[in-house]
Amino acid sequence: MTDTPHTPPPTAAAHHERPFARDPGRWQREHARAVRTGHVRDHTCSAACEPVLVHERTPWGWLAWTVPGDGSPPQIPHQIGVLTPAATRVQRLAPRWLTRRPAQRIAVASGPGSLRFTPAAIALISLLTGLFALRRGAPLDVVLPAMLLAPLLAAHLPDRLDAKAREHVRMVEGDAACRYLQRLATLQTSLIQAADGSSRHELRRSAEIGQGVMWDAAGLLQNRDTRSVSAGLIARERLMLQLAHQAAQILERTAQQARTRHRPPGAVSACPRPTTAPAARRAPNPPLQKGTSS
Repeated sequence: MTDTPHTPPPTAAAHHERPFARDPGRWQREHARAVRTGHVRDHTCSAACEPVLVHERTPWGWLAWTVPGDGSPPQIPHQIGVLTPAATRVQRLAPRWLTRRPAQRIAVASGPGSLRFTPAAIALISLLTGLFALRRGAPLDVVLPAMLLAPLLAAHLPDRLDAKAREHVRMVEGDAACRYLQRLATLQTSLIQAADGSSRHELRRSAEIGQGVMWDAAGLLQNRDTRSVSAGLIARERLMLQLAHQAAQILERTAQQARTRHRPPGAVSACPRPTTAPAARRAPNPPLQKGTSS
């Protein structure tokens, strides 16, 4: 896929070029945590290695970054998730749920498997709570089903919620696809920031259109390569660039109007100096002397 001839506005250049571009300390903390708790990317990794992902949530979705072993920030996200346009308040919880930290697991001493920490903890708590309720006189036909259902719900409910949340999100992986969506994400973040800081309807509408463009692009890139859908991707990127430049022009006009309104009374704008010297003033004719003829 060829790039469009346009370039993003200068205000968007710093977005998503690296993880947490506006908060470098956040990446350092996430990197240190990943080194302590998981497997980072290095020369010993194989295709079966499951990398540790650091999720950077955004208003439009998220970027998931791998953690290189040398500590340097990655250049391309491992995964990008895009939230559905016009999402409701409940649907906006889907990215937060899908990007939660993975559940801790407890190794089983008698075998190679492991157990999730949360279901195991809930099973123990339900057992202790049920025994306490039985000692206080609670009926067995009420306590026993609750003791059995609590661990089952804890084990299977997250998977059901995952499936439900994925209905409102489109996820894309692969270097080529993520590199393309990374450019759109840069533009969409600038549109959202412009709309958040202004009451102009045009800016809010541009952010809404941008979210729809990202959603459509993510749909094109799911299970396809960028070359096969290059025409549709180029058209969407050009539209995003137009929206970003229009938003930049609106912000510039708004800033000029604000400067004009706050100009002190009596202030006169500087006029440009003339480029040529003024013509010399012609001296008046001297008065006629008495006794002379003209």
